[in-house]
Amino acid sequence: VTQFRMPEDFKSVLDKQVVGPSTETFSESDFPVQSFKPKVQIPFKRLPGQSPRKVEVERRRRLYLTFDIAELLSRKGIDSNELMPRHYDPDNMPPIEEKKDSVFPIYLPLQVFDNDEYDCRTPEEWISLGLEPGSSKRKPVPGKALLPTDDVLGHEDPKSQDLIYEWINVGVLDYDKETQLYLVHKTDKNGLVRDEEGRPIVNGGITAEG
Repeated sequence: VTQFRMPEDFKSVLDKQVVGPSTETFSESDFPVQSFKPKVQIPFKRLPGQSPRKVEVERRRRLYLTFDIAELLSRKGIDSNELMPRHYDPDNMPPIEEKKDSVFPIYLPLQVFDNDEYDCRTPEEWISLGLEPGSSKRKPVPGKALLPTDDVLGHEDPKSQDLIYEWINVGVLDYDKETQLYLVHKTDKNGLVRDEEGRPIVNGGITAEG
């Protein structure tokens, strides 16, 4: 039998069979794969003419990844740095003629306008996205937080006039029901959530030593 004889340059045959780039993720990540999947209200059994559930989930995932909250707010004329309350400084108030808007600082906290009635997930559901099947370690959940660029001054005085706040990629570690606040950790330059020793932060950062 000669028609099944393997060609001498078998690698060139394999190279010709490549139809496009692979969709496999080769970059290292501290976030679970399911934490990037959007929540969709679509039945698992599709009707004729409807898109499969997996296709719709992937479409929305790619769509949501194109959204940037800083850009969306900027389009509406909102400066994200002004969303954070600052100390009132009466000695440095600009004259009225130099200020287009009100000369008084923003005094209504953002929590006043927060409404979670239409949230697609509860805080507990968001945190549970860090659990991978078959694993007891809960990984961080990807997100963005409005944080000061200066970590040292930001911890000492979060309302300092010298601070600049920006939307920064973070890993959500935990949620406090009493304060209704999330515990987050900034990602490094590689997009990883690591401690000072370079180890992945899991289970909300709680270690055996507490």
